[in-house]
Amino acid sequence: MERRARGWWLLCAAAALAACARGDPAGKSRSCGKVRQIYGAKGFSLSDVPQAEISGEHLRICPQGYTCCTSEMEENLANRSRAELEAGLRDSSRALQTKLATQLRTFDDHFQRLLNGSERTLQDAFPGAFGNLYTQNSRAFRDLYAELRLYYRGANLHLEEALAEFWARLLERLFKQLHPQLQLPDDYLDCLGKQAEALRPFGEAPRELRLRATRAFVAARTFVQGLGVAGEVVRKVAQVPLSAECSRAIMKLVYCAHCLGVPGARPCPDYCRNVLKGCLANQADLDAEWRNLLDSMVLITDKFWGPSGAENVISSVHMWLAEAINALQDNKDTLTAKVIQGCGNPKVNPQGTEPEEQRRRGTLEPQEKPPSGALEKLVSEAKIQLRDVQDFWVSLPGTLCSERVAMSSASDDRCWNGMTKGRYLPEVMGDGLANQINNPEVEVDITKPDMTIRQQIMQLKIMTNRLRSAYGGKDVDFQDASDDGSGSGSGGGCPDDICGRRVSKKGSSSRTTATHALPGLSEREGQSSAAASPLRTPLLFLLPLAVLAAGRPRWR
Repeated sequence: MERRARGWWLLCAAAALAACARGDPAGKSRSCGKVRQIYGAKGFSLSDVPQAEISGEHLRICPQGYTCCTSEMEENLANRSRAELEAGLRDSSRALQTKLATQLRTFDDHFQRLLNGSERTLQDAFPGAFGNLYTQNSRAFRDLYAELRLYYRGANLHLEEALAEFWARLLERLFKQLHPQLQLPDDYLDCLGKQAEALRPFGEAPRELRLRATRAFVAARTFVQGLGVAGEVVRKVAQVPLSAECSRAIMKLVYCAHCLGVPGARPCPDYCRNVLKGCLANQADLDAEWRNLLDSMVLITDKFWGPSGAENVISSVHMWLAEAINALQDNKDTLTAKVIQGCGNPKVNPQGTEPEEQRRRGTLEPQEKPPSGALEKLVSEAKIQLRDVQDFWVSLPGTLCSERVAMSSASDDRCWNGMTKGRYLPEVMGDGLANQINNPEVEVDITKPDMTIRQQIMQLKIMTNRLRSAYGGKDVDFQDASDDGSGSGSGGGCPDDICGRRVSKKGSSSRTTATHALPGLSEREGQSSAAASPLRTPLLFLLPLAVLAAGRPRWR
């Protein structure tokens, strides 16, 4: 009997302590006025909100003590907490996407201006510098610049082969113009073409342009592609839904204190971090490859400087073309003798005229470059921004806790620990999926990683490999590993039927596929933003260029 009485008194004492922990005198039912006020402010009806606490056996997420929440209120608040976290994730992702997209368009515009300026200089200066040698072959030069643009835009085009084809066709045309008194049928011109590599009729210009242009264009376009891939990864990861376990944990973190009648208790900082680390465990696994990508992008900017840098080379394409034509004229007699020695003596053209003895030697000045330091400033700003977002994925839980959850400033006896007001004792989990095996707040199955995020990790690896190859001056095939059939995935944006077509000298080209379209400048996104944005959408310039390349007649 004495033991039973003692047990009853212990039970009473425990109940009294629980009531005190909630800030109420023992046994007195508390008003739900503050909870009604907060609930109504969120747009919910107050008709079913109790005036005072009720028994909480019906609660499915919050602790089942005395409560101010009905089942419907708990469900509404759970949906609201999930929506608020999703909005926070979207806002953080959108801010990063905007930053990357702005960088992409700024650099893309800069490189396009350099190439356009080179072509304008050529069109202005070559007629006076070279006369008919240019005007009768202006189509060839336009096609060359069109192909350089297609290559930069990521078309199915091998730059070295495109340049070799250009020089071969140009040699045929110019050789005929320099020898109007001779009959030069196609088989003779084919013989000329076969000897071109040994004869080097254009001097060192073709080789120099090939080596420098390949490195420069690869560096420029790969950097811009990296920005596009990074933005696409952020966009796709932002669409990954929260798990059911995360939704329950977020409700418990944000609104269960309201249901238990202590709406003034803010979540303990470590408690919030554990919940968000569990909810965003898969996202944190992006961290390593994300850092690798950004580090590689910062590194590739070293290739923008110097005589062989992207800025100097892209803006000076016309200089190598002028040098090549001058070399051909200077070496005309020696070249002719070697061609006759190798291909035979061609017949005289009875209707031809004697060649003009006066040679027109073009002397060109490099085009006026953008204001000094323009690219340096762009790169400096980009490096700062890229380094600022390196820890984006692992810092996301802390950022959301600080900016989206009304978190307590300190972990003490007054913060909400998920059960009551009091200090939060569990340790904070590490970052990433594997570290959530013992997360006390979110049940995470570490054996089932999110496949969308795994695909984006693969995209980051692919792009990083391309950047590292580009740093060494090499171009590599780029395949979109995404299974998104919408055409807007990482690496998309330049359909094969637009970018993938070229007409070669002998018919179909034997080139290997190299699709390197710029993600982030996809056709769909370009169309939707063209009207709203004053920035040029590069794909709009790509379409007519692709048509030009696809429909170009063979010329001789």
